[in-house]
Amino acid sequence: MGEEKPKTSPPTGVWPTVKPFVNGGASGMLATCVIQPIDMIKVRIQLGEGSAAEVTKKMLKNEGVGAFYKGLSAGLLRQATYTTARLGSFRILTNKALEANDGKPLPLYQKALCGLTAGAIGACVGSPADLSLIRMQADTTLPAAQRRNYKNAFHALYRITADEGVLALWKGAGPTVVRAMALNMGMLASYDQSVEFFRDSLGFGEAATVVGASTVSGFFASACSLPFDYVKTQIQKMQPDAEGKLPYTGSLDCVLKTLKSGGPFKFYTGFPVYCVRIAPHVMMTWIFLNQIQKVEKSIGL
Repeated sequence: MGEEKPKTSPPTGVWPTVKPFVNGGASGMLATCVIQPIDMIKVRIQLGEGSAAEVTKKMLKNEGVGAFYKGLSAGLLRQATYTTARLGSFRILTNKALEANDGKPLPLYQKALCGLTAGAIGACVGSPADLSLIRMQADTTLPAAQRRNYKNAFHALYRITADEGVLALWKGAGPTVVRAMALNMGMLASYDQSVEFFRDSLGFGEAATVVGASTVSGFFASACSLPFDYVKTQIQKMQPDAEGKLPYTGSLDCVLKTLKSGGPFKFYTGFPVYCVRIAPHVMMTWIFLNQIQKVEKSIGL
């Protein structure tokens, strides 16, 4: 009889612990550098400045190429906090779950729970940077007298804290956390599940597996988060009628009235456009993460 191989203990030390967080933040920041111009155009469209072509032409003519990277510092800070926390937390949680499962692949519901938890953690950590990003991107659309003129993300954080108090950094964090939980449940769980399917069941190579799984991940991130984004948007833009009555008393009332008037598919109004907004960043994050891991492996980290 051959000798039974001893179980290898997981690596210990500081680097193995912080590695998922460092890799997650770096991949998110690299993805943001690529996606930032698209995100900037998206914000201007949402603020009613016209179509994508009109916004692009206007920005190039009036503000130059640099306008497409307005708020980049806040976007990078958001990834350094939000994505660092969510991807790092997800990998730590799934590794712990794998240990408890004797190394067997996790069922989808466990991956989804890990994604929900990681999304909540990431949103809580990243909310201040998210607020800074939104304000910096929207600043140039305000009348000159109302502009905040933040110099960079850190200046925005300082001003918000000084003018409105520390808690203002988490203004609107409730809906943001709920949406992040849904988005990350779809994004993180579907990616791990797709990797197993493409690699183990279909026999795809590494590149095809990463591209295929990241595409699936982008789709499910959009599909899981859009209903929450739809409700949040309806609440944010509602205005009182002639009698001063608001159309919804809150998020739950909005959900019930939307279901009654348009059915469940009403929550997916504008899904193609929303998917184009969300999916590219998700895909780029996974692709960059895979490349970072390959470089680390090649140099023995």
